[in-house]
Amino acid sequence: MLVLAGILPDFKLQADNGDSATRVATTAALGAGAFGLLSVLVWPLLVRALLLVPALVLGLLAFFLNGSLLLLALSLIPEGRGEAGAETAVVVAAVMSAVASATGGALAVRDDDAYRRRLYRLADRRRRRGSGGAPGPTTPGTVFIQLDGVGHDVLSAAVGKGLMPTVARWLGQGEGAAAGRPTHRLTPWRTDWSSQTGASQLGILHGSNHDVPAFRWYEKDTGEVMVSNRPASAAELQRRAVGRTGDGGLLTVDGASRGNLFSGGAEQLALVLSIAARRGRENRSRAGYFAYFSDPANAVRTALSFVAEVFREIGESTRARIERRRPRVGRGGLYPFIRAFATVVERDVVVAAVIGDMLAGRSAVYADLVAYDEVAHHSGPSGKDVEKVLRRLDRSLALLDQVAEHAPRAYRIVVLSDHGQSPGETFRTRYGLTLGDLVRAGCGLPVPRKAQRTHSGAEARSAVRAALRRPVEEGADQHRPARRAEPIVLASGNLGLVSFPDVPHRMTREEIDRRHPALLTTLANHPGVGFLLVRSAERGPLVLGARGAEVYLDEEPGQDGLGPLADFGPGAADAVRRTDGFPHVADIMVNSWYDPEEGEVLAFEEQIGSHGGLGGAQGRPFLLSPLVLPDPVADGTELVGAEQVHRVLRRWLREALGPEIPVAAPTPAPAPALTPAPVPLNDSLFDGPDSTAFAAPDHAAQDKTH
Repeated sequence: MLVLAGILPDFKLQADNGDSATRVATTAALGAGAFGLLSVLVWPLLVRALLLVPALVLGLLAFFLNGSLLLLALSLIPEGRGEAGAETAVVVAAVMSAVASATGGALAVRDDDAYRRRLYRLADRRRRRGSGGAPGPTTPGTVFIQLDGVGHDVLSAAVGKGLMPTVARWLGQGEGAAAGRPTHRLTPWRTDWSSQTGASQLGILHGSNHDVPAFRWYEKDTGEVMVSNRPASAAELQRRAVGRTGDGGLLTVDGASRGNLFSGGAEQLALVLSIAARRGRENRSRAGYFAYFSDPANAVRTALSFVAEVFREIGESTRARIERRRPRVGRGGLYPFIRAFATVVERDVVVAAVIGDMLAGRSAVYADLVAYDEVAHHSGPSGKDVEKVLRRLDRSLALLDQVAEHAPRAYRIVVLSDHGQSPGETFRTRYGLTLGDLVRAGCGLPVPRKAQRTHSGAEARSAVRAALRRPVEEGADQHRPARRAEPIVLASGNLGLVSFPDVPHRMTREEIDRRHPALLTTLANHPGVGFLLVRSAERGPLVLGARGAEVYLDEEPGQDGLGPLADFGPGAADAVRRTDGFPHVADIMVNSWYDPEEGEVLAFEEQIGSHGGLGGAQGRPFLLSPLVLPDPVADGTELVGAEQVHRVLRRWLREALGPEIPVAAPTPAPAPALTPAPVPLNDSLFDGPDSTAFAAPDHAAQDKTH
């Protein structure tokens, strides 16, 4: 404060006729003390009052709120010796908070002993308040951290390069003193045809991703376009999954869902998209923002990091243009802010929420960190840009690993991904037209002279819109298109869907040929298309490739084997056959070209790192699990599909906690109640309105009830 008073002309800490050095120092001490007290006492109340403000805006308002608190603090100094202009107060408050955050963070984080002592005090305080001194639960809890979009090969390469020392230590691959006995195993798994978060996370959390053919698709019976990251669609998909499986999800027993598309049946929710469309008090999706921004130092640090990340992205994109890197997509407009939200705001808020869950002793936590996925879409799955993101994600894992040592119960940290990403330029860049243009040409319809950009459906965009209280995507009228003869063409990474809305049923190959004789041939023979899926009225699901290649999936492979599916690896035919059985599969499913040597695909969206279909690393995510848990698959077998991953995770939870609660369970006998004890909200950054410490449940009694 003294330094700033000497630098800034509109900020003074002395009377007009001057003061002695001692008097100026006393004035500075009074101002700083008043500012600190106001930050501790008033800031949490301001944040709670401003929860009605969009969460993203709240982070930016931190500057102005801090400036207001500083002006109030200066007004409390006797004889009016403290004075500052409104703009200057914002600058002074921001610098003071940033310096306090930086010095405090350096002392607490870089000094391992001090950091561990701080965590122990937080955990011990929670245990005393939550259980009255009783010991914590004896059964271990489980934390599932989803690194969105990080493929198995990307993780392995990052460990080999030393980018992720925490993961390397868990795998026993650290260098020097960091090397040791492994504590985790790394298992690859294979996604369904729809290799994207909507399908994978729904399957993982709720046990069923039936009838999710892509990231977005058209449903003829309702006339609506379903979009996985649209809150209304996410809520409907969750409802269908619960109805199909008959239980609430993976997290129904003392669980928490953080930063996900779906709730998993958890009671504790923060930043969950499937409830973001709700209005009023029942919408707890944004509760995690209060838990984080109630600490003024966190708010300012995150706001400053947000601004720094915006400028970092602008610098990276400018450098890419100057160096004429290929492939490349546009990264202007709002993208720098969306990237900063995903890599800074959402990461910080989600990690803080998970820390609160662990210190509260919750049984199961599932959280999604979308930073890598968002950056890789626009910068590519590899390179210096994404390597920085992987380093930060590893630091988040290290922080959670340290917190686990001080939690009231033992925790098993499981890290997994929902899909990978495959590199490659866009279909539009290579051929100068979109998939929609190609379909129109095959139908004999006029094609625009200039190809239009295809909307990108990256997960971070939905989180930003939910934070801004704008849960419905722009162009909402497109979700209920008119029933006209022209086809609806939708893109999901390198997977395209073609539907004819004026035909109420799924069109067969024969019907399509009669209506548009050149369409299927035009698509199948295009060099940017790998294969098509249509349905024959006589012989069932049919895969079409170039030069007349045909494979009927319900029949034994012919002389040509799998034909156009051969390059897409093992299990491609099974994945395509399963999707063909979905009620809302499109009339024509289009998978892009794939180069098995380079691992490249052609995205139908504006992404140079894409996922959503078959081909390459996008279909090969990972499961990193502690060795104390049973092996997820038997020797010689492969983990296939998100639903099988759900069964593995559920088995691990059941072994620790007992069977989980079904949705339609009969009325049980009274079970021993969990006794929540609320924790004060301004205790630390780990507290929030839904932060609750639970006493140890009587699992044996609960098992009998179940």
